[in-house]
Amino acid sequence: MNLSPPHGCSPAARAFLGLDTSNYTTSAALFDGTDILQKKKMLPVKPGELGLRQSDALFHHTAQLPELLEELLPRAGGIAAIGVSDRPRALEGSYMPCFLAGLSAARALAAALRVPLFRFSHQQGHLAAALFSARRTDLLSGKFLAFHVSGGTTECLLVRPNLQAESIGGTADLKAGQLLDRVGVALGFSFPAGAALDRLAQTGVLSREIKVSAQGAHCHLSGLENQCRRMIEQAAPPEDIARFCVESIAAALLRVTEAALRQCGALPLLFAGGVCCSEVLRRRVRAQYPEAMFAAPAFSADNAAGAALLAFRELGILKLGENT
Repeated sequence: MNLSPPHGCSPAARAFLGLDTSNYTTSAALFDGTDILQKKKMLPVKPGELGLRQSDALFHHTAQLPELLEELLPRAGGIAAIGVSDRPRALEGSYMPCFLAGLSAARALAAALRVPLFRFSHQQGHLAAALFSARRTDLLSGKFLAFHVSGGTTECLLVRPNLQAESIGGTADLKAGQLLDRVGVALGFSFPAGAALDRLAQTGVLSREIKVSAQGAHCHLSGLENQCRRMIEQAAPPEDIARFCVESIAAALLRVTEAALRQCGALPLLFAGGVCCSEVLRRRVRAQYPEAMFAAPAFSADNAAGAALLAFRELGILKLGENT
């Protein structure tokens, strides 16, 4: 990574730091105006469990974040500004205690370094990082449809300039990441199970018909969990169960996409969030929408890159999209 000063930045303030302490990943990133360097560490979850209490997540973030910063900060000659995720979504009342770990560290660093601090939502960071990876940062000032698909949310968003996002669809019950984790843990994988389940799915066959329950741009996934559990009880091959699970999620997202495009008209399509790292899902979506944008896995799953990018943009040194 070349951490040379961005245009208009002094040699002593070379990089933009991003922090994100989401529900299951501690993340820190540096952006120099061209390249991004990330450090991440998953929060530990005991075998067989399906998540963490917020108090435990906050504890682990507090322990892990200094380790990441000790690895990352020596790579920067200085910090120009800090961006941090302080809540799940940019909505009134959106709150999760786990983000306090990143916010506390960001406030302390900004005060000590006497640099600006910018706060963003976790979702805005996801969208910014995905656009950077897809080489479409011009859309930060544009309008597009985005899917934020993870363990915490499965939403279809109408995104307007400056990442002002309005939820227009998604799941009405179970989140896609929750479905993957529940089925994956039931098959013996550790939490989070999405990546392992997707690898297994690539070796399986689709042995039964997929039936998606949807109304307009909203779909239901709880019935799919029941079907997967019945397949487990019937001793179906694990790889076929995994394939059915991931393909069903893809089919549900495609139904939502069709409804959203009918509602909003033709707009660029962006898919972000940990679930969108799935190779099976990507192939299925691109077969119907070849122009759909997917971030590289490092920028699709939880990350601090988006917060660093947005801090860079907020400082007004250079508009993203002009030189990236």
